[in-house]
Amino acid sequence: MGPVKTADAAELAAIAAMVTLIGAAFGAVVLRLLRRRSIAAQVVALTCILVIAVLAGTYVASRKMFISSHDLTALLVVLTSAGVVAVGIALFLGARISHASRSLVVAASHLGREDADAAALTRLEDNVPSELAVLARELAATHTRLDEARERQQTLEGSRRELVAWVSHDLRTPLAGMRAIVEALEDGVVSDPETVARYLGTLREEVDHLAALVDDLFELSRTQAGALRLQFERVSLGDLVSDVLAGSAPVAAVKGVSLEGRLVGPPPELDASAPEVLRVLRNLLENAIRHTPSDGSVVVEAGVDDALPDWAYVAVHDTGGGVPDGDLERVFDVAFQSDRARSPSSGSGAGLGLAIAKGFVEAHRGELFVCNENGGATFTVRLPRTQDTR
Repeated sequence: MGPVKTADAAELAAIAAMVTLIGAAFGAVVLRLLRRRSIAAQVVALTCILVIAVLAGTYVASRKMFISSHDLTALLVVLTSAGVVAVGIALFLGARISHASRSLVVAASHLGREDADAAALTRLEDNVPSELAVLARELAATHTRLDEARERQQTLEGSRRELVAWVSHDLRTPLAGMRAIVEALEDGVVSDPETVARYLGTLREEVDHLAALVDDLFELSRTQAGALRLQFERVSLGDLVSDVLAGSAPVAAVKGVSLEGRLVGPPPELDASAPEVLRVLRNLLENAIRHTPSDGSVVVEAGVDDALPDWAYVAVHDTGGGVPDGDLERVFDVAFQSDRARSPSSGSGAGLGLAIAKGFVEAHRGELFVCNENGGATFTVRLPRTQDTR
């Protein structure tokens, strides 16, 4: 057979282009009609259209080239066999994609449930196309995030129940005493001035106790709601520690606890909100004194660590036996109480003191942590020396 003439080549190209355009247009119409059907159905339909287009174009071009009927029949047999194989492969791939899609749908429907299996999503990545593998990874990551959020929610709910229980107890006890005192005064059970004065003094103490509890709840709510607004100013950490030590010295003396302050190096200055930092240090110091036995000691150390020159620290160490190892991670939880060692309270008994202190420290972008050493517990506050207030 001689070389193909230019005119014949152009005619064959035109035939191929026309058949291709017709097939593409028909395929677009079919895909639009099947847009709500499964991916498998669309893949099979598109494959069938492409096979038919190729068969039609080849048949027309072959007839145009005037090949023998025997050759044309053989060509059609080959093309038909290839088309059937292509459709079969399309059916297989469509079924595989459809199965993977259904597996993803089932996995997605279980997201957020406690019985959901994140490992199944990870295993699914190896058996699906790359696009669905990306989706499977995202679903697995979402499942992990939902699990973490559920655990945090459960922890918060447990803390809330503990807080309600402890606050209810702390409210009920002083209220019962106040009611008894008021009833005694109203009924004239006591009338001599000395007893009345004592009753009124007790009543005032209970009122102060309730006021302190309400203040603690208010401060805690501000830290947890992110509503704490700090007014930063340049302050001397040494002055803050001295003020707290002076205020706590009478309490330590009454209990027989030795109180000592240490300054490592020059007194560091830092950007801080003085009232909140004072509250943090006061809570930590009162907590240490409360859980240190008579003849014990509490040491407050402040300074700058050479390894962290941009941070100032205050460490409060006591000889109260330390915190049980199982309680170290929970000691800053709201309303947490430890039967063996220390209840993290600032005086109200509701377990709010250390939780408030941690909230104030974190509002300063600092850290508060605890460890056991030398027969006691050491609570360490670390604060940045400069704050970005922009």
